[in-house]
Amino acid sequence: MPTTPLDALRRHQAELAAIRQDLHAHPELGMTERRTAALVAETLESWGIEVHRGVGGTGVVGVLRNGRGNRAIGLRADMDALPIQELTDLPWRSRNAGVMHACGHDGHTTMLLGAARYLAETRRFDGIVHFIFQPGEEGCGGALAMLEDGLFERFPCDAIYGMHNRPGMPVGEFAIRSGPTAAGGAFFDITVTGRGAHGARPEASIDPVLSACHLATALQSIVARNLSPRDPAVVSITKVQGGEAYNVIPETATLSGTARFFSREVAAEIEAAMGRLAEGVAAGFGATATLDWRLIFAPTVNDAEQTEALAAAAASLVGEAKVARDKPPGMGSEDFSFMMERVPGAYIQLGNGEGAALHNPRYAFNDAAIPYGAALYAAAVERGLPKE
Repeated sequence: MPTTPLDALRRHQAELAAIRQDLHAHPELGMTERRTAALVAETLESWGIEVHRGVGGTGVVGVLRNGRGNRAIGLRADMDALPIQELTDLPWRSRNAGVMHACGHDGHTTMLLGAARYLAETRRFDGIVHFIFQPGEEGCGGALAMLEDGLFERFPCDAIYGMHNRPGMPVGEFAIRSGPTAAGGAFFDITVTGRGAHGARPEASIDPVLSACHLATALQSIVARNLSPRDPAVVSITKVQGGEAYNVIPETATLSGTARFFSREVAAEIEAAMGRLAEGVAAGFGATATLDWRLIFAPTVNDAEQTEALAAAAASLVGEAKVARDKPPGMGSEDFSFMMERVPGAYIQLGNGEGAALHNPRYAFNDAAIPYGAALYAAAVERGLPKE
């Protein structure tokens, strides 16, 4: 028998790569992953794993029990693609116009399937493993949908692990840190309402566009003047909409964007300051403003004990030199965070080699990374649920 999960999973490299490439060729947007979910469920069942479909919509949970232990570990992968037109010339490029696996979720799904196959075959653990295949990670609320459908009531976990590929990091290397590792994210819309008029008679208007322009500048003071320098945060206005004609001052104008933060407390400060500024700046021009603030991602915070456990599992496969334990936190967001607010867990990055960045139409998942991700999930189970 191979000495490590990595040795065993390398033997399945070709089969797993074929699954990954099939998923890549048939991408599906968040909460519509019906073909993907069916493939996952049928593949798990073919390996003798108990399958639960339709968890939180299109989510799938596989359950594997071995021995007498009652401790349970959850392993999670995301399944959805992005609304991007693929620009690669790969043989398995997307066949669905305007939809692409540009974040590598096809690879994440495949790695979790690889771990499931290995654990079903070897059963070198004592306890329960929940294989959690999550829909709708890309801002579609998939994690919350699974939680609201009773994910951890139906499939209790003592620890939970997730991972993401990282372009620019060599294949076979990992990076992790304890504490905040990815930012929480909110989307916002601020609607300024004034009074419309002819563009030639601005004195008859209450110009919402002018109010919105001043507000856009004022919002930049939130991070600089309302938050502690020890609390990194970002407020970005990404859309400004108002009016459709050159000679008409409109009734309304809208500012939209995103905020990023590493704690819910900072998120609340940003939301409160944004509301105050919107109301005050608009009032100064005789207009009114309303804020629609939507928390899309909680901050991703790694539990110290589970971070060490996952890092140690990675080191058992590739050696300490290839596991960075001090990865700087990033401003990107991940809705696995909502699951880790319920169950202590850890989230790790694994190398995808050189290539285009995530969310780029030329991004390509590196199939050479599959055995490493699958083996890490397997090693985390074998070490976390040791068999006597």
